[in-house]
Amino acid sequence: MQNQATSRARSNAQALRTNMTDSERKLWGGLRGEQLGVKFRRQHPLGAYIADFACLSPKLIVELDGSQHQAQAGYDRRRDDFFHAQGFSVVRFSTNAPLLELAAVLQAIAHQLAALQCQPPPSLPSPRGGRS
Repeated sequence: MQNQATSRARSNAQALRTNMTDSERKLWGGLRGEQLGVKFRRQHPLGAYIADFACLSPKLIVELDGSQHQAQAGYDRRRDDFFHAQGFSVVRFSTNAPLLELAAVLQAIAHQLAALQCQPPPSLPSPRGGRS
């Protein structure tokens, strides 16, 4: 299966970017502008699927899972299988995690990126604005 996004996925992704949840908005605030040293895309279409947040190099997808994901485990498994077949690693967080512990979520993403890039994670600003 190709990595090329379907036209339906592209239009759905555009709608999702316009209507981001509070949790997605909060996490996007920590990912945008290469704050972790790499570029992330939000609501990025890949094939027939849409990744909540995707870093194309190194290949990392960040997903926020709400309660609906318990009922759609099969769909999520097929989605993850597709992403893995395209060479992506997938990391998942509860939809509430960015709202409750943004610094910890960003640190976990930074560690995953470092592992993919085989280098130490970047030093992230603390929630109070200082360096950690």
